[in-house]
Amino acid sequence: MNVRLIRLWGPVIVYMAVIFYVSSLHEAPLPPQISDTQGHSVGYMGLGFVVARALAGGVPPRITLRELLIGLAIAIGYGASDEFHQRFVSGRTADLSDLYADAAGSAIALIGCWTWGIISPGSRQPAARGRQ
Repeated sequence: MNVRLIRLWGPVIVYMAVIFYVSSLHEAPLPPQISDTQGHSVGYMGLGFVVARALAGGVPPRITLRELLIGLAIAIGYGASDEFHQRFVSGRTADLSDLYADAAGSAIALIGCWTWGIISPGSRQPAARGRQ
C-alpha cells in the first residue's frame, strides 16, 4: 500500500474512528461548560482540518475551492452517518441540529484552510503539489 496515502489519509480514518467511538457511548464525555452542539462543532472542526490536510497533501493545508467542497462533502457525509449510527445507541438520538453543528465546524476549518491558501505568501498552486 502507498505509504504517502496512509500518511495523508490515516489520520482522517483514525479521527473518524474516535468520533465513532465517542458516538457509541451513552453520553458524550464533554466538560460541563461545553454544550452538545459546541462539542459537535469543535469535533468536526478537527475532522475538517485533517481532511483539508489530506486533500492538500500535507501541512500547511492550503486547499482549492474544489478541495474545500470535496472536504465538506466528506465531513457532512460522515456526520450524517454518525447521526444515523447514534439512532442505535442507547441514550443517544439522531438530531438534525447536531448535523448542522457538524457541518458548521467542518466548514469553519475548511474555509480557514482555503482562505489561508489565498492570503498566505508563498501559496502553492495545485499543479505545484503534483496534481493536475
